[in-house]
Amino acid sequence: MPKKTSIGGQAVIEGVMMRGPKKIAIAVRKEDGSIEVDVKDSIPFSKRNKFLSLPFIRGIVALFDSLIIGIKSLNFSASFYEDEEEETKFDKYMKEKFKDKADNITTGFSFIISLILATVLFFIIPTLGANLIKRYTESAFIKNLFEGAIRIIIFLLYIYFISKIEDIKRVLEYHGAEHKSIFCYENELPLTPENAKQFTTLHPRCGTNFLFIVMFVSIIVFSFFGWPNITQRIISRILLLPVISGISYEIIRWLGYSDSAVAKVLSYPGLMLQKLTTREPDESQLEVGIAALKAVADDYIMEENRETAVINNEKSKDDLKNENI
Repeated sequence: MPKKTSIGGQAVIEGVMMRGPKKIAIAVRKEDGSIEVDVKDSIPFSKRNKFLSLPFIRGIVALFDSLIIGIKSLNFSASFYEDEEEETKFDKYMKEKFKDKADNITTGFSFIISLILATVLFFIIPTLGANLIKRYTESAFIKNLFEGAIRIIIFLLYIYFISKIEDIKRVLEYHGAEHKSIFCYENELPLTPENAKQFTTLHPRCGTNFLFIVMFVSIIVFSFFGWPNITQRIISRILLLPVISGISYEIIRWLGYSDSAVAKVLSYPGLMLQKLTTREPDESQLEVGIAALKAVADDYIMEENRETAVINNEKSKDDLKNENI
């Protein structure tokens, strides 16, 4: 029986970010072939306060926390492949104007823009599109169901088309390396590329699963609020997004820890979708995923330190014997 763990991560540019209970590590394969690992202490916001750790509330907090960390991780990995000559005027302006705070401010802008684009694409456009059937039915549930169907179609098309972009394929391979590394760790095998490559790239706790669950939960939640006018619908969709995220988080958390038949059925659509969002990694990419994972897995670090202590102790004994001889 594989052990259960809360370790998760994401693929970045030529690398993998892993987040453990107390640390975040970003491992990047540099242009010279070496692996750069950046490790920072980072306790999730949901673990810092009893209220924020309550079921449902922790899901809302985790959503925003993971979005911010994800953007920062992508920016860090991109920094290894930036050409100073290609630095944009905006980047230069931000560095001159805000100096050391430039990165945090840029991350904030990126976060807000990402949130706005996601809201427009997956909530505002679908609810506008659902107006097409209002002349055919008065059922609020059917209208919400149609809106949800549009949302899912947009999501699937979005995933499909970005997965075909050549540069994105490398990121999807690192996404696969992230999943395989975690599977290897959960099955308590030595963390090596040889052991990791035997596992599937499809993991039940993947963010792809989370997004797919959000699509379905939104249909149910929005149905409770009927079918008001377009302005009220758009406002309610935006305001209810944290609620939907909180519910979806609890579901994905349960799916990650449950081996029941119900959990497997609910996980299945998201797992199949991961065939688009992951690719089979090579051994060099698995090395990067494993490097990030080793840096955040506390029990692995403790075991590694223990083994080092034993080796050093044995060396000390040998030295003493040699002195006595």
